[in-house]
Amino acid sequence: RFDNYIAMSVLVETSLGDIVIDLHHEQCPIACKNFLKLCKMKYYNFCLFHNVQKGSLIQTGDPTGTGKGGESVYRMLHGEQAHYFEDEIHRTLRHAKAGTVSMASSGPNTNASQFFITVEDAQDHLDDKYTIFGEVAEGLDVATRISEAYADSEGRPYRNIRIRHTIILDDPFPDPVGLEVPDKSPEPSDIVRQQDRERLAEDEELDGEDGRTAEEIEESLKQKAAKSQAEVLEMLGDIPDADVKPPENVLFVCKLNPVTDDDDLGIIFGRFGEIISCEVIRDYKTGDSLNYAFIEFIEVESALQAYFKMDGTLIDDRRIKVDFSQSVSKLWNQRRRKEVMPSLDSTTEPSNRGRGGGRGGGRGGGRG
Repeated sequence: RFDNYIAMSVLVETSLGDIVIDLHHEQCPIACKNFLKLCKMKYYNFCLFHNVQKGSLIQTGDPTGTGKGGESVYRMLHGEQAHYFEDEIHRTLRHAKAGTVSMASSGPNTNASQFFITVEDAQDHLDDKYTIFGEVAEGLDVATRISEAYADSEGRPYRNIRIRHTIILDDPFPDPVGLEVPDKSPEPSDIVRQQDRERLAEDEELDGEDGRTAEEIEESLKQKAAKSQAEVLEMLGDIPDADVKPPENVLFVCKLNPVTDDDDLGIIFGRFGEIISCEVIRDYKTGDSLNYAFIEFIEVESALQAYFKMDGTLIDDRRIKVDFSQSVSKLWNQRRRKEVMPSLDSTTEPSNRGRGGGRGGGRGGGRG
């Protein structure tokens, strides 16, 4: 070590053992401050090692366990404009030896909370791409064991391996104003419990007493994961309820003239029955009409009558297309989740299904 250099360290307790990380706080103060304060907030508690690559690295730091989540402490303190923080790349810091600790990112200056630990030497293909902010001082054997876990094709272990707790041994950075530090470690969230239902418990063997082979367990876990996917999305707040189907009292209207507004449609369609809501979908930046709308009636029968009478009629010199919202289930769910709505090209139409005594669900509304 350099003269007068004091190691700033964090003890990471995992379900397979402890790892002590020394931080390069002088070379990479932004990344180190982010890591230390997230540890102090207990942000990493229960995070899965969601990506393990034998002979290469282990990755964690995403509370959702998907590899797509996580946010920096700067985002929590300063808002969306500070969602990511910049890289701190140094030629003196290389992925030359096992135990290198780096920020995981999706591109330049997109650092948040995820990080990885290398388990092999000479991984120079990672150099100049990822901010190296620490190194393993103790517990490299634990990191290696994690990397050797039996995993699926995306690198997620079939038996959950987690960060249980983080303990800050030294922190040179004062706490910023607004940092919320819990009095005690948090309890497992619904997401954590759901993850444990998807995968093997920590003490469950791949080849258990039930006689299943590893391949059979793998197939079983895939089925469990598929079944619980909607529930996980619900817990993440992406959808309020799993497997939501659009109601039959909501119509989808497209090919509208850009000048047609909510009030126009409300008056025209209101003659078929009382309307709960009538909304022309607009571009979130410009406010311009995207030329389609959703109309919700109180009664299903009113929607049915409007469907028969209004499909193909002219409104503001445009021949409109009317269908039930089940035909555009994905689009309807995006609106319900208050997501940014896409524009539809002139050829886009909902699926046309004949309607007899009742209407089928139409195309499914899975997430894109």
